[in-house]
Amino acid sequence: MANTPPSRSRAASLVYVAVLYAACCALAWFVFGAVDLPPHWAMVAGLLASVAVTFAGALHTGNGSVFDPWWSILPPVAALWLTGFSEAEALTARQVAVHTVVWFWAVRLTGNWVVGWPGLHHEDWRYVDMIERLPVPAWLVRLVGVMVVPALFVSAGCLPLYPALALGDAGFGWLDGVALAVGLVATSLELVADEQMRVFGARKQPGDVMQDGLWRWSRHPNYVGEILFWFSLWIFALAAAPGWAWTGVGAVSILALFVFASVPMLDARSRERRPAFAEYAARTPALFPWPGSRGGPDPS
Repeated sequence: MANTPPSRSRAASLVYVAVLYAACCALAWFVFGAVDLPPHWAMVAGLLASVAVTFAGALHTGNGSVFDPWWSILPPVAALWLTGFSEAEALTARQVAVHTVVWFWAVRLTGNWVVGWPGLHHEDWRYVDMIERLPVPAWLVRLVGVMVVPALFVSAGCLPLYPALALGDAGFGWLDGVALAVGLVATSLELVADEQMRVFGARKQPGDVMQDGLWRWSRHPNYVGEILFWFSLWIFALAAAPGWAWTGVGAVSILALFVFASVPMLDARSRERRPAFAEYAARTPALFPWPGSRGGPDPS
């Protein structure tokens, strides 16, 4: 069984996490500049090193959920640091666009976490489930499964930030416009989907299945937005330096994470807890709607 975190009010829990992430960002920034590596790999090293701070917090509280905001707090820190490698004397239009997308996404996602997080007395059910199922110590599950593996995916997803922010000319082309549009639409999609789910959660009855709004057309529209965000960073990289197309491995790996891990895990839990979910899942795509997919409530 998982350790029981110390009892803290929600306000005290948020203060604890804020202090933890101040240290986390400071360590990442230090490692960015301290390691003798090319900038994009130095960024990866700093991001992974910062996990040590969240792991220390998890050991102290017995709660792996202290890692959750890492996903949205560390990428903009990396973006700020990488911008310093640009030879431009002032921010270019592309850099402004990239930062607009990254910060809109980061503030939105972090804010959504703050609003929905109960506090340190609560640990995400997915982490609890892994701890109970796997025959290894809870601290190892939290370190590897909860923190290191997701941090590797996010670090890979951030690789396009280097070419997007530090390479290429200062011009803003049509591909930059595509990247900006995809990024803004992606985060807006997440915003709307999460708010619709929040409203539903406040009035739902046991066993109810969310199948209105964006959820009419996709079982996980918030995940669709998240996936599109990471692809928008890759499109920015392509616009700046096509030779760095290989950095798309990050967006593709995050897509795979959702397709093969997150979606199946959440769907399996919904099938166990909500009898109507099977029928909803049979007619509603997991992520992207396809031609002919019906979506929505059961017409009968």
